Amino acid sequence: MSITVIIAGLVTGMLLGVFGSGGSIITLPALIYLLDTEPKAAIAMSLGIVAITATLAAVQHWRRGNVNLRVTAVFGLFGVVGTYAGARLGVITPVVVQLVVFALVMYAAAWRMLRPQPQPRSVGAMAVADCPDGHCEELEYAHIALHGIGVGILTGVVGVGGGFLIVPALVLLSGLSMKRAVGTSLAIVAVKSFAGFAGYAGAVAIDYDTMAAFTLIAIAGSVAGGHLAHRLPADRLKRGFGGFLVLVASYILIKQLL
Repeated sequence: MSITVIIAGLVTGMLLGVFGSGGSIITLPALIYLLDTEPKAAIAMSLGIVAITATLAAVQHWRRGNVNLRVTAVFGLFGVVGTYAGARLGVITPVVVQLVVFALVMYAAAWRMLRPQPQPRSVGAMAVADCPDGHCEELEYAHIALHGIGVGILTGVVGVGGGFLIVPALVLLSGLSMKRAVGTSLAIVAVKSFAGFAGYAGAVAIDYDTMAAFTLIAIAGSVAGGHLAHRLPADRLKRGFGGFLVLVASYILIKQLL
């Protein structure tokens, strides 16, 4: 495997560890453009790589108290259903459509992350999450379930973990802090990516040797990213995440349209 692919694997893991998302943003182009993998197979392999890497990264965040298990259960349950259905749809969707839609949704997610934080709203049915650091978070479980289905479908169709949508949803709609949103997102991404991979398995040819090698490299990157995220200020982490989405979305659109 070339040095370029090794670097791509490390960056994949670091993005998952730091931002709770972004792994497939690097993995998918690397598999397609650097390893000449057939796009449908690359989408399936990307989901498998991210599923394993995100699982290990989520464990790091959970040990630091940055994973809300109730949110993970609700978002993950509905997300698995949506992701599996989206994966079956993704098998028959043209690749250019998948990637262009992916880029456009990334722009929307970046806008949500970069705009000023709205004031907390008062709504009817809310549940109060656990408060390990003394800062309680008000969670709207109906919104979490709906976003789980919607993000899950998109995850399956475009072949990404969906963290770039999960993190904004948890921060802006569910009231989680940025660091807890990142950790919780990783747990959700892991569950949904396994479901997405299952939806593609058997329908496309998968190079398991390449997938295993890329995964091992990404795991090393996720460990480093997890330690880095623990030391970064939450506000800087949020701004960096939004800017990162804009850059990658622009690259994908240019690549597909030109």
